Amino acid sequence: MPLTLIKGTFSIKGAAPDGDSIRFIPDDPSLWQRLENRVRPNRSGGVQLRLDAIDALETHFQPRIGAFGTQRQPEQFGDKAAARLLDLVGFDSTTVERGRGEVIRAADPSTVKGYILTRFADTYGRAIAFAFGGESDESDGDSLFVTSDQLEQSANYQLVAEGLVYPTFYSKLYVDLRSALTAAAEAARSAESGLWAEDVTNKGFELERLQTITEEAVILPKLFRRLINYLAINDDSVDLSGFSDYLKGNDDRVLVLSEGRITGFDNLIEVNEQTLRLIHPPEDLVFIEK
Repeated sequence: MPLTLIKGTFSIKGAAPDGDSIRFIPDDPSLWQRLENRVRPNRSGGVQLRLDAIDALETHFQPRIGAFGTQRQPEQFGDKAAARLLDLVGFDSTTVERGRGEVIRAADPSTVKGYILTRFADTYGRAIAFAFGGESDESDGDSLFVTSDQLEQSANYQLVAEGLVYPTFYSKLYVDLRSALTAAAEAARSAESGLWAEDVTNKGFELERLQTITEEAVILPKLFRRLINYLAINDDSVDLSGFSDYLKGNDDRVLVLSEGRITGFDNLIEVNEQTLRLIHPPEDLVFIEK
């Protein structure tokens, strides 16, 4: 099944792009109608993109409920991924000025031309896409079967290859694209590039305080988000005794590729008192879209 090529403009002023999301305004907003799920565009037809197959460290995550305000992961790699994404699609990240909530107050330029390859939106109305800076030789709205060479030109792939984001796969991602991204991630890990030099997702870590995951431990962002949402309703305690039950109630379903089985995310997180770890590498997991 092909992806739809949509040409347009990346726009960052007044937005808060991070390492895996950015605002995109299509030249032809009617092309959104081709996606499997509905996007939620603003008045100019612009939407928030979620870059397919990757997950960057959180720079401004707001728990859904509870007493916490905005939280982030250790800033080194989250900030680096956010800056690198801007550079990859054509901005000059050195000119970017951010304010409260990571919102960009100024940038030169603040818009650049580019294009995306996409076929569906997520439940939040974000287009799930591969992002590219510059111009494409193909026509706007073309349906393309993506080659490995084309994939390697995407910001998604380059962020994985540089070790600045985690591979995080969902079931609608094509197998050949997933295989290429897995190879890039494994090479980056072997070279201890970027965040892989400090990653403790599979090694495990002891949760002693909130700052353990906001300032110290570099872990898979999906695990971080589940932890933050759990801690936000946990009455200022970091006690993990209820975390497995919380995960079970969240009902994230996951295909474990190496075992050929579908299970709950809760069964893939090992909790031993205040120590926890993911028992499979991120690229061995495929999350089922809700």
